[in-house]
Amino acid sequence: MAYVPGVALLAALVVGCSAGADGNANGADSKAGSPTVTPAPPGKYLTLPAPCRAVPRSTLKDLLPGAAELPGDQQDKVFRGSAAVTYDTDRKVGCSWKSDAPSATRSLSVDFERVVSYDPAVSDDDRADTVYAKKEKAAGLSSSATPGPPDEKKDKKGEESETSEGSGKAEDPADADSDSDATGSAEPSPSESSGGSTDGAPGSSSSPEEALPSRILDNLGDAAFLQDLPKQAGSTAQHHTVSVVFRTSNVVVTVRYAEQPALITQVPDGRELQEKAQALARKLAETLSE
Repeated sequence: MAYVPGVALLAALVVGCSAGADGNANGADSKAGSPTVTPAPPGKYLTLPAPCRAVPRSTLKDLLPGAAELPGDQQDKVFRGSAAVTYDTDRKVGCSWKSDAPSATRSLSVDFERVVSYDPAVSDDDRADTVYAKKEKAAGLSSSATPGPPDEKKDKKGEESETSEGSGKAEDPADADSDSDATGSAEPSPSESSGGSTDGAPGSSSSPEEALPSRILDNLGDAAFLQDLPKQAGSTAQHHTVSVVFRTSNVVVTVRYAEQPALITQVPDGRELQEKAQALARKLAETLSE
C-alpha cells in the first residue's frame, strides 16, 4: 500500500501530458484554419535612373534651341544639367536644364519618384497610383473622363446629324466651331479670336493655348495626363509651361517644359511645347520599360 500514491501520481502525470498534447493539436488546427495575409507584390522598379543622363543630348539640342551655338564649355554646362537636391536618391531624383537664346528662354525638368508601400496589404503599384491620382486631381483632371475620344465621337455624331438633317444648316457652323474648340482644331480659332483681340498677331498666336487644354493622355505608361499652363491673367510676361505626368508601375515621372519669349509681344507656341513634352515623356517611358 506504500506504493499506491506513487502509482496515482504517475497516472496523473500521464493524463496531464496527453491533455496537453491534445491542446497543442487543437491550437495548431485553429491556427491553420485562421486566414493568412499574403503580402502584396513589390513594384517593378527597385532603382531609379540617373536623371541628368536620362535625356539624350540630341533631344536636349531640340528642346533647348540656342544651346548648340554656345561655346564648348558653356554648351557642356547647359547639357550637363543641374541635379535636384533630394535626401533619398533611391526614392526621388530629378534634373533641370535651361537655355537662354536671343528669342526666348526655355527650361526643362524631369523628376522620377519611386513609390514604396509600407503596408503589406497594399502593393507598391497601388500606392503609386494613389500618388499619381493626387497629382491628377491637383491639375483639375479626372481619369474617369478622357477628353480626346469622347469629343471625337461627338464630332462624328454631329457630322451624321448634319448629313441627315438638311434643315439645320444655319446652326451647323456654330456647332462645328464649338466642337473644333473642344477638340483642339487651330483653324477656326483665329477667325473667332480676331474680333475679340485688340492686336491681330497676338490674338492669332494665343489661339493654340485655347485649343489645347489640359487633358488625360492615352497610351503613355499605366496612366498619364498633360497640364497646360499659359501665362497668368494680368501678367505681362508671356510665360508658358507644359507638364506631362505619367505612372509606370511604382514610378511616377513628371516632365516640365517651359518657354518665355524675350519680347512680351511674342506668344509661345503651346502646341509645340505640348508635342515636345509628350514626345520626351514617351521616350522616358520606353527607357524605363527596357
